[in-house]
Amino acid sequence: MGAEDQILEGQYVAVHGGNIWYKVIGAEKQGVPLIVIHGGPGASHDYLLPLEKLADSRPVVFYDQLGCGFSERPDDPALWEAGRFVRELRQLIVHLGFREFVLLGQSWGTTIAAMFAFRKQLPGLKAMVLSAPMLQAQWWIDDQRKLLEMMPPQLVQEVERAEKHGDFETQAYQDAMTAFYRNHLCRLETWPDCLQSTFAKMNNKLYNHMWGPSEFTVRGTLFSLDLSLKVEAIEVPVLYTCGEFDEATPQTCRYYQLHTPGAALKVFKGASHMHHLESPEEYINTVNEFMVKCLK
Repeated sequence: MGAEDQILEGQYVAVHGGNIWYKVIGAEKQGVPLIVIHGGPGASHDYLLPLEKLADSRPVVFYDQLGCGFSERPDDPALWEAGRFVRELRQLIVHLGFREFVLLGQSWGTTIAAMFAFRKQLPGLKAMVLSAPMLQAQWWIDDQRKLLEMMPPQLVQEVERAEKHGDFETQAYQDAMTAFYRNHLCRLETWPDCLQSTFAKMNNKLYNHMWGPSEFTVRGTLFSLDLSLKVEAIEVPVLYTCGEFDEATPQTCRYYQLHTPGAALKVFKGASHMHHLESPEEYINTVNEFMVKCLK
């Protein structure tokens, strides 16, 4: 299916700052709807499309955040702050008319989902799946440093050189990032088309503004993000997931799980940040079982 066909398959809704694209799979199903929130910042929904298998008994909603994927891309840095993305999600849910719903956030998408829950944006939130969570920026940075130090010395030196000189465009640095990503982002030998599509559509300007030039070098507006204590106030069932080699390390995810009332944690062996792609059947079964249990 071409990009134009996929755009026609979805719809647009106006939110603060512009129009965002969304698509509902299984709209006729009777189960509590699931809303899937992609990562980035600046990525797109594409790499999460395999989660459409969750639509066997419920509607599943995919959307591209403003500035991402098929959505409009306004050139206004004032729009790139976390609170606006939370309000954007609220506007989408109101537009869809859902009285009850489950949120599934991945990576940066977990930040949006958690903030949505903390701020009690709408009363219909029934449960959350937080996959590869990013809820505390400094912990994330520290975890990436620890993972980086486990890489070959020459790759570590290249990252340090790039940071020292502010030069992130060299082939040597790109090779270092590729090696890191193949260990901790996606360990599949051949990356699926859906993941490659997301990288092709990546809004690097948005990513740089909110995060920075790389996973290791954080200079953006999310630098001071800290939701680590607020997880104690979450009032709905939560499932945390991560991969054994995830950028969102099992140790950090265990902290979130232990401090979130009644939360569960699933660590996918041999997998990394994209564990929903690396262990697809196990991931789908885990999420389905969680939703059946907490929504019955």
